[in-house]
Amino acid sequence: MSARIIDLFSDTKTRPTAAMRAAMAAAEVGDERAGEDPTVNALAERCAALLGKEAAVYLPSGTMCNEIALAAHCRPGDEVLCDATAHIVGFEGGGPAALAGVMLNPIAGSRGIFDAPQLAAKLRVDNPQAPRQRLVEVEQTANLGGGAVWPLATLRAVAETAHAAGLATHMDGARLFNAVVASGVPAAEYARGFDSVWVDFSKGLGTPGGAVLAGSRAFVAEARRWQFRIGGAMRQSGIIAAACLYALDHHVERLAADHAHARRLAEGVAALPGVAIDPATVQTNLVYFEITDPRFDTATLAAATLARGVRLCPMGPRLMRAVTHLDVSAQDIESALQVLGDALRG
Repeated sequence: MSARIIDLFSDTKTRPTAAMRAAMAAAEVGDERAGEDPTVNALAERCAALLGKEAAVYLPSGTMCNEIALAAHCRPGDEVLCDATAHIVGFEGGGPAALAGVMLNPIAGSRGIFDAPQLAAKLRVDNPQAPRQRLVEVEQTANLGGGAVWPLATLRAVAETAHAAGLATHMDGARLFNAVVASGVPAAEYARGFDSVWVDFSKGLGTPGGAVLAGSRAFVAEARRWQFRIGGAMRQSGIIAAACLYALDHHVERLAADHAHARRLAEGVAALPGVAIDPATVQTNLVYFEITDPRFDTATLAAATLARGVRLCPMGPRLMRAVTHLDVSAQDIESALQVLGDALRG
């Protein structure tokens, strides 16, 4: 058997626990496409309540949630305003243009977060020569912002500014529960003022896949149409939805451990030569650091650590990411720091 890898590449590398697998094996299932899977229906109802929305739909992935939300809110040729580092800009294969036919107007926020005055500066009077501005999108937490948590007051002000201008609002909640645990603010409070919101289960919550998109009943009805249109409807998907229900019961509060591990990792990295990081910016489970040693770039450093049993994620020529999750222990963090230090010292 090969040696175990301490995998800090992403929180998507988590694997279902034995107890989660048991819950999946025991799941009651039916035809989800026909609305007959009781476990899927229970998950959708529970998430709608958690997010303070009327209804919800279970989908295979968070990317599909974003793409369906853009298509449901907009029409081809419309404009979506979002942060320049948003997931929909750089990590969805051009889906906003290819699937919804929308244009993205990026806002230069700070660590993935923009404020109401920055949004207001982008708004314009409707002009038939310009794309119709239709939607404002935010990402909680902000991935390329280092897992930064949007302040509640900022979200409220952004949503109010958007609605006052007649625009809809959408929240990419891939790591929303990380924000909830880090801040103590309930998910429904973060989602208040947003016409649609989704949560991911395949990251820190550790399920094999799936995400839930929520909004008004009318929005979810339109989302279901898009679910069928792009092949997102499933059959006995209660087997996976059972893992999501298990995660809501057992894996949300434990995200605090991931955050503690990330802070320890950031503090340890800050003490190493050849790299730079401000540990104070680490709020959740994402740790970004810059390589300052000219002997290395992210490719060479990632190869050096992987050869020693630690997998990191290059995010550019000199920007590296490490992500903590339920398969990474406190001892793993100490081992990873030792490996990284050894690699940097050559």
